Amino acid sequence: MALPVETFFLQPDAPGTLQQQIQQMVAQGILSGRFRSGEKLPSTRGLATHLGVSRITVTIAYTELLASDYLTSKGRSGYFVSDTAPTLPHFSAPQDSDDAVDWARAMPQRFSGGVTPVKPQNWASFRYPFIYGQADPSLFDHANWRLCAVQALGQRDFTALTTDYYDQDDPKLIEFIARHSLPRRGISARPEQILITLGAQNALWLTAQILLNHDRRAALEDPSYPALRDILTQSRCDMATVPVDAGGLITDAIPDQTDVIFATPSHHCPTTATMPMARRHALLERARALDALIVEDDYEFEMSFLKAPSQSLKSLDRDGRVIYVGSFSKSLFPGLRLGYLVGSEPFIREARALRASVLRHPPGHIQRTAAYFLSLGHYDAQVRRMSTTLHARRTAMADAIATHGLQIAGHGASGGSSFWMRAPDHIHTAKLAKTLEENGVLIEPGAPFFASTTPPQNYYRLAYSSIPAARIADGVALVADAIRAYT
Repeated sequence: MALPVETFFLQPDAPGTLQQQIQQMVAQGILSGRFRSGEKLPSTRGLATHLGVSRITVTIAYTELLASDYLTSKGRSGYFVSDTAPTLPHFSAPQDSDDAVDWARAMPQRFSGGVTPVKPQNWASFRYPFIYGQADPSLFDHANWRLCAVQALGQRDFTALTTDYYDQDDPKLIEFIARHSLPRRGISARPEQILITLGAQNALWLTAQILLNHDRRAALEDPSYPALRDILTQSRCDMATVPVDAGGLITDAIPDQTDVIFATPSHHCPTTATMPMARRHALLERARALDALIVEDDYEFEMSFLKAPSQSLKSLDRDGRVIYVGSFSKSLFPGLRLGYLVGSEPFIREARALRASVLRHPPGHIQRTAAYFLSLGHYDAQVRRMSTTLHARRTAMADAIATHGLQIAGHGASGGSSFWMRAPDHIHTAKLAKTLEENGVLIEPGAPFFASTTPPQNYYRLAYSSIPAARIADGVALVADAIRAYT
């Protein structure tokens, strides 16, 4: 296929003859890298017609470029960029010019500087990746996801794929969530009470933007999901941290004058503690006494392979004060970025309007593909497969931890995909992590999960969602060796 003639044009005021201008135009395209080795140039007739010049002018220009080794001719096939065409010498990039803008004054709001843990992009190349939240390709149903994506691209779904829903969502996905996903959590909701989001984090951001400002107070768990703290900081609310224990958020420690309570009762992040039913009722009572709202992030409820998941807070709510956050990203793959909000209709109306002002709606093709994957039963099959595999990996990790005498600081009563660990007090796990990387081991230091400016440095997380069971024992042994050798 030839380079399109539309990429060639003559400057009206360019010096030299038309032949010279064409030569220069082609040579500059090759030297700049726009035209690459082996690419075919337009025919002499086609380029002459496009430029409004005689064909002989283009032919002579091509002949000169052929003689200079910029072009090569392949018989009747035409002219091509030569494999040995001259190239510009490589120069180091010029240094940035001085920036005259005072950005500290020009930006009244800041969104960087958070402490969200950063996972190496090449995590899969490590032999012992004890990191959380990454997709294990061996567990994902690639074949059926591909078939669902092809089905969503079909003529029958053309309107769903290409329509601008404005502030609405794919009705098939909303229907599945309302009729299948939510009833499993004991929740009943109408379509007007459901909003699709770009993952749970986007749902939390929408919620914070609507419910909080500098006059309101939010309570969140400590330790907790670092990105949530960043979101609350950006809302400029008064932020109160509440300690957790083996039963999750300690309800009696929620301060007075709290307006919004953020909680992860199914599997607390990062300790994976599961909130018992009595405390769930106590949390609802505390919120009622404060006239506060609860944002329930139903984190990893699908990974309850040790026992059935407890009822969601939303299912126990009789006042409409619980806003529910769900996600398909963790149980499918994190790059999906697909979650949902469930709440009272006035709240969802505002969340829908805010979302529309930023991104209108998540891509229609992704929504329809997910709707097919869910409705055809592939999602449930994948969750069962993941639960079986994670159960085996958890058993292998628990055995290895016990064998090497490592200390577990928190582990979910119903399942999950990680252990929250505590090293001896003198150990700085961020430094430990760097040492372990050299031996092919990835762990997650725990300090970023704490709200304090001087967080404890000896906690870390060991996840088993991205590592085969056969490698767990050897990896844990390397962690134990590094802790014993730590200085």
